[in-house]
Amino acid sequence: MTKLHPAFVQDNVAVVTGAASGIGLAAARKFAGFGMSVVLVDLDGEKLSNAQSEIAQISDGGEAQIVAIPTDVSKLDELEALERAVIQRFGRVHVLMNNAGVQPGSAIFGPQANWDKIFGVNLMGVVNGSRVFGSGMLAHGEQGLIINTGSKQGITTPPGDPAYNVSKAGVKAFTEALQHELRNTPNSKIFAHLLIPGFVFTGLTANGRTEKPSGAWTSEQTVDFMVDSIGNGDFYILCPDGDVDRRTDEKRILWAANDIVQNRPPLSRWHDDYSDDFKSFLNS
Repeated sequence: MTKLHPAFVQDNVAVVTGAASGIGLAAARKFAGFGMSVVLVDLDGEKLSNAQSEIAQISDGGEAQIVAIPTDVSKLDELEALERAVIQRFGRVHVLMNNAGVQPGSAIFGPQANWDKIFGVNLMGVVNGSRVFGSGMLAHGEQGLIINTGSKQGITTPPGDPAYNVSKAGVKAFTEALQHELRNTPNSKIFAHLLIPGFVFTGLTANGRTEKPSGAWTSEQTVDFMVDSIGNGDFYILCPDGDVDRRTDEKRILWAANDIVQNRPPLSRWHDDYSDDFKSFLNS
């Protein structure tokens, strides 16, 4: 049986961004099930209000333990106000899950607004969220976690949505640096983890579909895998799904890294001159 990380205990406090739906909502459910106080963070609206009501119903402490705080994570001042409100309400934070993400689509020479929105939420929401909450988490001296949601697209960077890829590549690099900083901070009991979801059926990936594709995982499966992986001490939480197993993910990641080592063209996996070589490598 997987050991549960000591931050996931009754009466500890979790802050989850992007908590109105998808992986964030599933995480809020999971944390509330541990008896934790949970702060649900998302843009203001009916979805956030409904999420708060749902989680309060399954929490032993009800509305006393579950609070929703509307916040635009792309705005530093709103994150700072969020941190003040959480500390005033609960005193300290043990689990910070920087999960909010958007994917409006982008092109190299496409609209600037799409790039700004993706970078503001996906990258700076994670960077600033970690920086705003991290100092206080270190100061209270108790076990804690900062979980940042990345993406396989930030590692293998497939063509099609460059702003999203760049933002998630930045989350990977930042979270690696964050964990290095934390493990070299004297007396630190805070650990960072990079969540790398597979194909998960959420509002971000549904593309108009109402039924989950057979190959997709649910948000709940992803969060269960995340909690187990953290209990195992994994920094990189590389999630499989119904279509792609870990071996395939590892092969794709190795191929991408070897573009540099072998001086191949970038994104050679999608290059006509290398497609057969990639297929052979994948099946070797």
